[in-house]
Amino acid sequence: MTTITLIRGDITEQHVDVIVNAANSSLLGGGGVDGAIHRRGGPEILDACRALRASRYGKGLPTGQAVATVAGRLDARWVVHTVGPVWSAEEDRSALLASCYRAALRVADELGATTVAFPAISTGVYGWPLEDGARIAVETVRATDTDVGEVRFVLFDEPAYAAFAGQRHG
Repeated sequence: MTTITLIRGDITEQHVDVIVNAANSSLLGGGGVDGAIHRRGGPEILDACRALRASRYGKGLPTGQAVATVAGRLDARWVVHTVGPVWSAEEDRSALLASCYRAALRVADELGATTVAFPAISTGVYGWPLEDGARIAVETVRATDTDVGEVRFVLFDEPAYAAFAGQRHG
């Protein structure tokens, strides 16, 4: 059974097997969590992402999928990059958001990881409403068959932490 833990803080400071990156499809870094992971992890992560772009992901990583790289200078063994959907009021993209969590856990299982730290995928610049993003994240992790023993949701601020806390006990 997977234990779900909530932490308010900086995901780049977590000591875990896998840190999940809310990446953009280019895999070449960006803002928010993505930028923080690349800055703190150092050039090894960007080099690994460039290699992925040069091979399997020439057009970028599709939304809802996940892929692993080295973790560089992070206190983790791997970074699993996943591309969340941009929120839309006209189109239900919740299946794509759930797929990010499932795909990241599948990759973590393939790596033999037992601890995984997730950010609140798509709830930043991609505009996903925080309460709904938290609901999808927690429900998906609970419903996913995985060998990961602990999933940490590492929330950057108090509103995100509160949204996830409400789902965890709901």
